[in-house]
Amino acid sequence: MDRKRQVRDRRGRGMRGPAVVPRVPGRPELRTARERFDDLALGIVTEIDARWQDQLGLVEYAVEDTPQIPDDWSSATVPLSSLVRGTGTQPTRLVLFRRPIEHRCETREDLEAMVLTIVVEQVAELLGIEADQVDPRYEGGPADGD
Repeated sequence: MDRKRQVRDRRGRGMRGPAVVPRVPGRPELRTARERFDDLALGIVTEIDARWQDQLGLVEYAVEDTPQIPDDWSSATVPLSSLVRGTGTQPTRLVLFRRPIEHRCETREDLEAMVLTIVVEQVAELLGIEADQVDPRYEGGPADGD
C-alpha cells in the first residue's frame, strides 16, 4: 500500500487527473486564464458601453493575447491596448492585450483595476472627456504602457 501511494504522489503534489477535476458530461471543466480574462473584460466593457453608447456610437471591443509589435519597435514598454478610430462604415476598435496586462498584475483585484483603468482611459479619449467622468470606480493615474 505504501509503495502504491509513492507511485501516485511521487513529488508531493497530491493526486492528479480525473480524481481532482470532475469529468461529468455537460459540466464545464475549470475555466482557463483566457476565459476568466474575457469574462472580466466583457463585464467591464458592457457596463461602460451601456452607459456611454449614445455618445460612443459603434465600438467593436476585442481581446487578443499579445500585440503584434513591428521589428523596429523602439519603446521599452509593450502596449496594453490599441484604439483605432472608425472611419466611414468601419467601427471604432478597442483591443485589450491580455498577456501584457496579466503580466503587470499580481492579484485578481489588480487585474480588475488594470482592465477598468485601460477601458475607462480609452473611452475617455474617444469621448474627449476626463477619465474620472467615464466611470466612478476610476481612481486616476494612467495605466503603464498605454
